[in-house]
Amino acid sequence: MKKTQSIVSKRRDKILEYLKTNETISTNELAERLQISPLTLRRDLQALDEEGLIIRYYGGAKLLNNADTDIDNKNIIEEKDINLKRNLKKNCIAKYAADLIQDGDTIFINSSSTALLILKYLDSKRVNVVTNNGKVLQSTIGPNIELVLTGGQVYERKQSLVGEFATYILSKITADKCFLGVSGIASDSGISTSVLQETLINHEMINRCSGPVYILSDSSKVGRHHNFSSGDINEITHLITDCDIEQKEIKNFEDKGINVTTIDYTKSID
Repeated sequence: MKKTQSIVSKRRDKILEYLKTNETISTNELAERLQISPLTLRRDLQALDEEGLIIRYYGGAKLLNNADTDIDNKNIIEEKDINLKRNLKKNCIAKYAADLIQDGDTIFINSSSTALLILKYLDSKRVNVVTNNGKVLQSTIGPNIELVLTGGQVYERKQSLVGEFATYILSKITADKCFLGVSGIASDSGISTSVLQETLINHEMINRCSGPVYILSDSSKVGRHHNFSSGDINEITHLITDCDIEQKEIKNFEDKGINVTTIDYTKSID
């Protein structure tokens, strides 16, 4: 145990040394330099952040020096607050979605980070989870969850599984419920993604779902259309979003027959 603690301590000292000589550094670059996994690095950065030694922000980290008077640090802190708020919204949406799942359900989850968080809140439910989300292998999965990965070509940036093989596997499965995260959703153009290769996967999940199709999206993505269409608006049944959504957007979706649920993320998650 002492040896393990010593290794961790030395590794975190190296991180601090890098940040002393480099004003900022990306997490990908730092992981490569230290020859450790991104997951291990995230844990180290989280620990150093909690000790008040660094400031984490999206995609990187910076040494903490007089943050109250340093304008650059202040901007990073503000960005950190935005990310914390975004993560809170994601968790609240995912927790609500998990409550909709019953024992014995077979569900589809796509490459969305919000949809993946559903697993965190399933507790002891017996659920068959079918996903193309490679990050599921890094998630904590309950003992009663039967996990099926589609297989297929790995799209590295999102660690998602795509291609003909993944689509073929989905074509052999019928799900009770479908939970999709999106890059954008608009009442006049449907759902969209930033990754062309994922459009067929998302649409196949919709086609192979015998029950409700839930779109999980924070309000910043509502009313937006991203690069590539994944499904028409009439192919989805529910939108679960946060309470910052504009009322006119709610009406636009409800006029199209979409059931809209808004989550008050200001309340604590149980």
